[in-house]
Amino acid sequence: MKKLTLLTLLLTITAAGLTFGQSESDASKYSMTKFKEFYNAGQPDSIFNLLSPESKIALSVEKTKAFIANLKKNFGSLKQAQFINYQEQFAVYKTDLDKGTILLTLRTDQNKAITGVYAKPYEAPQVQKPNISKMQLPFKGEWTVFWGGDTKEQNYHIVAKMQKNAFDMVMTNAEGKSYKTDGKKNDDYYAFGQPLSAPCDAEVVFAVDGVKDNIPGKMNTMLTIGNSVLLKTQNNEYILFAHFKQGTVKVKQGDKVKTGQLLGQCGNSGNSSEPHLHFHIQDEEDFSQATGIKCFFDKVKVSGGVKSDYSPVKGDKISAP
Repeated sequence: MKKLTLLTLLLTITAAGLTFGQSESDASKYSMTKFKEFYNAGQPDSIFNLLSPESKIALSVEKTKAFIANLKKNFGSLKQAQFINYQEQFAVYKTDLDKGTILLTLRTDQNKAITGVYAKPYEAPQVQKPNISKMQLPFKGEWTVFWGGDTKEQNYHIVAKMQKNAFDMVMTNAEGKSYKTDGKKNDDYYAFGQPLSAPCDAEVVFAVDGVKDNIPGKMNTMLTIGNSVLLKTQNNEYILFAHFKQGTVKVKQGDKVKTGQLLGQCGNSGNSSEPHLHFHIQDEEDFSQATGIKCFFDKVKVSGGVKSDYSPVKGDKISAP
C-alpha cells in the first residue's frame, strides 16, 4: 500500500458551536471543489490560501507544498470526491485518484476557510454477515439493550473482531435502573437469576460453571467470560452466552439442545461489573480467529411493536412477541 503523508493543520481556535448534519454543508462543498481545482492545476500556493488565518500560522506554505507533492507523486490527479459523512466536524470524502482511492478529510469554518485537512488510506466497509439460523430471544420478560449496534457510541464491542456484533443486556425498572435498593449485592439486580435459554436448536461446544459471581462493581479479568456456554448451530454458527450465575449452568459439552431449552441463569461472573447477559454469534469456534456475525432475531417486540428479522440497538427495550 502506498504511503500517505499525514497532514493535520494545528488549530489555534476551535469551531465551538458549529454542528453538522449528515448532509454536505455549503462550506465543505466549496472547500472541496476548490481543493480539487487547485490540486489538479498544480497550484499548492492557492491551496495554502484556502486555509484560515490561524491555520496559516500553524502550517507553513512549504509543508503544504510537500503534502500536495507527495500525494500527487503517489496517487496522481484527483478524479472525484464523494461525500460520506461528518466525523468530529470533519467532512469525510471517498476520493478517487488516478492511482488509487483515499479518504480525504476537510474541516472548514463559517467563512469557508479550511481549518484542518488530512488523508489516509481508504478501506471499503465490511459487509455485515447476518446469522443464517433463525434466532429467538434467549429470555423471558422485557430486557434493555445496554450495548448493541454498529457504532462505537452504541456498542463498545465493535473494536473486537470476534464480538463486534455482541449484545450486553440487563433488566431495568420504570426509572431505567437495573437494580433495587443500593445495588451493592447481586440479588439487588433484576437480571440476576433470570433463566436463559437456547435461541435455536444447537450442540453444546463447551460449558463452564464454578466461577464465583463478582461483587457488583468488581470484575474478574482473569476469567473474562466467566461461567459460559458456547453453542454450535447446524449452520456452523457459534453462539456465546457469558457471565452465568455460579452453579446454574444446566448443560454440558456434547449435549444437543432445543430452542427454548434452559441453559442456566443470568449472573455476574467473569469480566462483568453487574449481572447481565453477554450474547454474540461468531463464525468459528476459535476465539482468536473468529469474526462476529451480526445477529437478527426472528421476531422481537420493541417498545410495544413487533419487528421481524431485527437486530436490537442500545436503548431498545425488547421482549418476545
